[in-house]
Amino acid sequence: MTSISASNPPRRLFSSAAVSICSNRLVAIGLSLLTVLALTGCAGPDPTQYQSQKPALDLRQYFNGELTGWGMVQNRSGQVDRRFVVTIKASWKGDEGILDEQFDWSDGEKQRRVWRIRVAGPNRYIGTADDVEGEAIGEVYGNALRWRYTLNVPFRGRQIGLDFDDWMLLIDDKVMLNRAVFSKWGIRMGEVTLSFKK
Repeated sequence: MTSISASNPPRRLFSSAAVSICSNRLVAIGLSLLTVLALTGCAGPDPTQYQSQKPALDLRQYFNGELTGWGMVQNRSGQVDRRFVVTIKASWKGDEGILDEQFDWSDGEKQRRVWRIRVAGPNRYIGTADDVEGEAIGEVYGNALRWRYTLNVPFRGRQIGLDFDDWMLLIDDKVMLNRAVFSKWGIRMGEVTLSFKK
């Protein structure tokens, strides 16, 4: 056994060239893994596959008047972190709608979000809200609505942007189911599940 001391210093195990090559390979592997994670985080079903599903969702018809939703937020391990009840008052003027959401959280927090939605073409909607970065992009096919947006949420005293892949499926003229997966840098962080009833 060789001891390491001032009189017996360790010898260099690798040349600087070998260390540089290994470092470059590790960086390349790390970047490749991040790219794969980012791509899989963005992947999801194509909404056009629901084109023939019934009943057909008309956003202006379903989100009109008062609705109630019951939901939960789960972290990435599946644990339920919070539960909520949301009341929505929705109205439309032509191709522009307002969804005024009032949340009552299981920990006592009250929250309000007001969505401003407009028709942007066949099967396409654009939405904005104060805590949404830029615009939410919505696509409707058959009984399905897919929203994609970045929501700013409080985290340890600051705001962070979480990317939402938000799917709503109309079950009948009264009930809609909603599942949203949220991620950061392409890494899945958790999901929100809720049901709406008119």
